[in-house]
Amino acid sequence: MTASTKVTFIGAGNMASSLISGLLNNGHDPSAICASDPAAAPLAALAERGIATTDNNTEAVANAEVVVLAVKPQVLGSVTRQLPLHASQLVVSIAAGVPLESLQAWTAATQPIVRCMPNTPALVGAGVTALYANDNVAAEQREQAQRLLTAAGKTVWVPEESLLDAVTAVSGSGPAYFFYLMEAMITAGEALGLDAATATMLTVETAYGAARMVREGQTPPRELRENVTSPGGTTQRALSILDAADCKGIISAALHGAAQRSAELAKEFGSNDPA
Repeated sequence: MTASTKVTFIGAGNMASSLISGLLNNGHDPSAICASDPAAAPLAALAERGIATTDNNTEAVANAEVVVLAVKPQVLGSVTRQLPLHASQLVVSIAAGVPLESLQAWTAATQPIVRCMPNTPALVGAGVTALYANDNVAAEQREQAQRLLTAAGKTVWVPEESLLDAVTAVSGSGPAYFFYLMEAMITAGEALGLDAATATMLTVETAYGAARMVREGQTPPRELRENVTSPGGTTQRALSILDAADCKGIISAALHGAAQRSAELAKEFGSNDPA
């Protein structure tokens, strides 16, 4: 993708806006970006940045090289079927749970489509997105999709579409798991006598520092955990309580449940008749 590649976003919500911001920050020509949405407020914010805006999807996709589907999964079918797409246009779907089979049925058998599973840290440029392409996607179009999603963080291609269910369980839903743990740590810190601001700061900065140690170093999490766990010390006492409650088993069950639900949603969204 070049700075002048014409990209149209169908839907101008938070995720679309974050991708647009990432493109602009990477030097993409704002006049080459278009956003379509029935709501005036998000369009007004984008227009201030030089983005072409409209509430007419047909006009929006007319000259696009890449069309990003960024609407809710429940309405994706009805919206997509009304788009006058042509076979040279790359369709990138960031709608969770909608399978390629449905996207193909709502477009054309020859439509190049990339299905993506981003996560909410993309809103601050720190996301991670898994991508899967159908057989109609050319090498150049794979590069276009990757550069588009890289604007909001890291990307990874998966070899099978079914693996997007695992991606959803690990990274798509993953931020909520960390928020859940942080919430519990903050509450426990307050119960131990810390004020809310201090408990929050300690928890957030510890999470950030731990993530940086894994991301920027060469040491796997298991070894890092062992390094900080002194025999008979405070960390060992805390971890022994987690192990006694089978915390790892609970986390595994939770992720398997999320993956199963992702597969169920794919059937539900894919089975809806968008006509």
